[in-house]
Amino acid sequence: MLIPVFSQMEKSEHTRVSFQRDDNSRKVDVTIGGKFFTSFIYPETLAKPVLYPLCTSTGTEVTRGFPLKPRPGERVDHPHQVGCWFTYGDVNGLDFWNNSYAIPEADKSRYGSVKNVKIVRTDGGAEAGSLVFNCQWVNHQGQVLLDEETTLIFSGDKVNRKIIRITKFKATNGPVKFGDNKEGFFALRMDRAFETPSETPEVFTDASGKPTTVPVLNNEGVNGVFRSSEGKEKDAVWGTRASWMSLTATKAGEEISVCMFDNPSNPGYPGTWHARGYGLFSLNSVGRMAYNPGEAENTLSLKQDETVEFRYMILVRTGGAITSAEMNEEFAEFKRAVNHAAIK
Repeated sequence: MLIPVFSQMEKSEHTRVSFQRDDNSRKVDVTIGGKFFTSFIYPETLAKPVLYPLCTSTGTEVTRGFPLKPRPGERVDHPHQVGCWFTYGDVNGLDFWNNSYAIPEADKSRYGSVKNVKIVRTDGGAEAGSLVFNCQWVNHQGQVLLDEETTLIFSGDKVNRKIIRITKFKATNGPVKFGDNKEGFFALRMDRAFETPSETPEVFTDASGKPTTVPVLNNEGVNGVFRSSEGKEKDAVWGTRASWMSLTATKAGEEISVCMFDNPSNPGYPGTWHARGYGLFSLNSVGRMAYNPGEAENTLSLKQDETVEFRYMILVRTGGAITSAEMNEEFAEFKRAVNHAAIK
């Protein structure tokens, strides 16, 4: 086990998960050991619900501020990349990933939105807590393609913060097809410190051909390093398949690792990593040919009323870089969790 062994009193002091629900503000705050970790937010101004921000056990934010709370010196590209989210770039031909306030109204018919319908429940606890919510994936006219039920399981201690996401989709009004697209599924947009130092500006094009220029900024304090379960590092991880990925950086003297894990139960396992040096950290369980034209096209189709489930995990650790051996141990523990009750 990677989590330190504490007495019962210490467990309650450092590991208790609590929720503060505010329906009027359309958010749920999550605290672990009495310290703020993140908020589940679903304002009308966003095209999907997100977790924002994500913090270490010491309170250091690891996600980007823009566009909600911009910080000096950070990038202001890709306004749809907010905190931690779950969307996809091709669902029945609609782009749920790139939708944001930046899309002109004349183009909105080509995009979809994820609407939070209901906070089902919040269950705090001495060692873990869960938040269950329902969403609908809708087109621009409000017609429902997918019903979503998601459970977020939070846990932590003195140095760790962990989120397990279990998302179940049901095709509600006819068949649904997830196309082979590079933009998806489970994603983070990281703080500037976690980016890879860059020397030249780059242009990235989304699935609809819309280009976004990512300029060169001051690289002071920028020191992020990606590492995958397959031994890839830095920019070489993009478009590769792996069971897990870590991203380590030092921010204001604090060495932090942010890690994401796939699960063998997921369709398309192991997924493909849409991980970019400018701070995008994403795991895609469907897209393959979109990354590597030499691979066969991979899609996921649901018939009317058919369901599919996805499971992922995020780990945020402070106080030192996580090792590959520790990542493998965390991954093995995640694999052993075969039902909701077993995931802690």
